[in-house]
Amino acid sequence: MKRGSIFELNGIPKFQEALPLALQHVVAMIVGCVTPAIIVAGAVGGNSLSAKDRVILIQASLVVSALSTLIQLFPIGKKNGFTLGSGLPMIMGVSFAYVPSMQAIAEGYGISSILGAQIIGGIVAFVMGILVKKIRVFFPPLITGTVVFTIGLSLYPTAINYMAGGTSNPDYGSWQNWAVAFLTLAVVTALNHFGKGILKLASILIGILVGYVVSIPFGMVNLSSVGEAKVFQLPQFMHFGIHFEISACVAIGLLFAINSVQAIGDYSATTIGAMDRVPEDRELQNGIMAYGVTNILGALLGGLPTATYSQNVGIVTTTKVINRWVLGLAAAILGVAGIVPKFSALLTTIPQCVLGGATVSVFASIAMTGMKLVASAEMDYRNSSIVGLAAAIGVGVSQASAALASFPDWVTTIFGKSPVVLATLIAVVLNIILPKSRDEKKHEKELKKEVKEKIQQDHEEFEQE
Repeated sequence: MKRGSIFELNGIPKFQEALPLALQHVVAMIVGCVTPAIIVAGAVGGNSLSAKDRVILIQASLVVSALSTLIQLFPIGKKNGFTLGSGLPMIMGVSFAYVPSMQAIAEGYGISSILGAQIIGGIVAFVMGILVKKIRVFFPPLITGTVVFTIGLSLYPTAINYMAGGTSNPDYGSWQNWAVAFLTLAVVTALNHFGKGILKLASILIGILVGYVVSIPFGMVNLSSVGEAKVFQLPQFMHFGIHFEISACVAIGLLFAINSVQAIGDYSATTIGAMDRVPEDRELQNGIMAYGVTNILGALLGGLPTATYSQNVGIVTTTKVINRWVLGLAAAILGVAGIVPKFSALLTTIPQCVLGGATVSVFASIAMTGMKLVASAEMDYRNSSIVGLAAAIGVGVSQASAALASFPDWVTTIFGKSPVVLATLIAVVLNIILPKSRDEKKHEKELKKEVKEKIQQDHEEFEQE
């Protein structure tokens, strides 16, 4: 392999140039990668997940994120044939988008049902990849923005409960928990607004480190699990088992469909912002199909659902560093961290109040990202009705826990535990049935024509080959 610049997609750059840039990506995403596993482990019914299993869940999250990233960076298959992976400079990690639904499933059915639903979701994503050019018309920014906004809203109670110490904590709501949480939040906020360079990129990580140190004198840190953990261990195949619960499969499958379309935004932001071009249909198709396949593999290894990481997209577009080997080195660092259980065990010792203080700003940014997508569409009475009704009914039903008490359990699991599924369905249906303005009809007609022409062009190119 020839030498290459860090600003070129291919070619191996100098190690001393690549390493700090790779670490920058790791620092920006590692907390977000492991936090969903910690939250889901705490949500398992009866708090039955052992300390060892918590470590394995975090370990698997890191390893699967590394594998997913490497496949996206370095596609598998023939260049002009069946290929898995976009070949674009993307980082994959465990996504917060699935957390509300995973919490509900973990509470009622356990980790194995999440992993079973993830396999179904992976199949859904693979099909979405094949049909992406035809399906994306049903998910304009108004709809994806509503979904992302609802995800952010649904995560707020989790953040507040964590800031208070965690509902399973005997000291839940104590002043010590709130003090540590707000100190952590203050550090993260200050670095986000006043920090520069690595200080700003690593704001969440630094905030957690400060909160962690401050929490030690309060007796909130127990390192016994670190001493018991092994130094080296590969992910365990089917450790948690696989169980297919229909309601869980429906809920997670729908989220995979939405995230498949959402991934188009991240791919587009990367190529437009750092490569001065739009992504090719082939890159989108191969990337989303790989997203599906790697999630199926991840479920078998015990890793939770992954997706493209927007914060790393931001780093790529800001620095213009698009070299795949730089991001591949970041993935390798994640993988090494994942096969060292002592590191994963150390992460489980982070007090919940510290995690809450650090992640509440993340959840807020998720909601605001959704609002930006919504605001990109004209906010007339029709669009305001779609967003308002979808968010109101989705969030409202999930907050009123007894609202679906007379319905079968599967109805409650799909629609009552997490607002995301219900909000998505309402938004999509209303967008189809409510009359559009003249300008919207014109734009939609042009988009459909463009998609039809592109499909015809691809078919002709295939015939020529």
